[in-house]
Amino acid sequence: MDFATIIGFVGGIGVLGFLIHEGGGLERYYSEHAVIVIFGGSLTATLIRFELSAFLSAFPTAIKTVFRGSHGNPRDLIAEIAEMAAIVRKSGPVGLDKATPHDPFLAKGVRYVADGFDETFIRETLERERDLNLHRLEMAGKVFRGIGDCAPAFGMIGTLIGMVQMFAEMSDPSKLGVFMAIALLATLYGAIVGNFFFLPIADKLAIKFAHDELNQTLVIDGVLQLRAGKSPAVVKEMLIAYLPEKHRAAVIEAAA
Repeated sequence: MDFATIIGFVGGIGVLGFLIHEGGGLERYYSEHAVIVIFGGSLTATLIRFELSAFLSAFPTAIKTVFRGSHGNPRDLIAEIAEMAAIVRKSGPVGLDKATPHDPFLAKGVRYVADGFDETFIRETLERERDLNLHRLEMAGKVFRGIGDCAPAFGMIGTLIGMVQMFAEMSDPSKLGVFMAIALLATLYGAIVGNFFFLPIADKLAIKFAHDELNQTLVIDGVLQLRAGKSPAVVKEMLIAYLPEKHRAAVIEAAA
């Protein structure tokens, strides 16, 4: 569970709710015209930019990803792979049958080693799964960024429509306030939808992309070292390149 995402959404909704409450209540800030312009315009414009399959799959991918906590950091993965290397050196690949890695991707690779699959099969299968996972995250991020970019623009379009309506009714002062409110609410909705929801999710997907790319590439290299029967010290020395410089000393000391 990614608590940062939950805290961010709950906190943001709380702040907006407080401001709306203090500003006169929800009814004053609701406009169905603005909702139609922002959501209808943003979603349809995004559909023009992407294939329907990419658009539809972006939402379940985002929901599943942005609330998912990290399965592990590179230091923990290196330590876990080194422990399994010790098992392989002692009992052979069959010794990994009872291993229970915390990371699902690592668990799959370890199972391949325990089952005796050759290096080429392991590499190609894990790389294919990694690449497809990264492709899904990348496309979902692009879709959400597209919607986030469109929302403020359609907010401005809604504002302009409201201004046109307002100037067209200059002869009736009683309607000026209504049209002005619609115009301003469109801008407000566009700013909130884009900058509070879609763009932050797009950024979170980009972070998850980088995290998964690093960790899953590390796992692939580590699993191939297990398949080759390398010692724990060699495995750590080979995988330490995935760590920032300041964290490498701790891993080296642990291996000593």
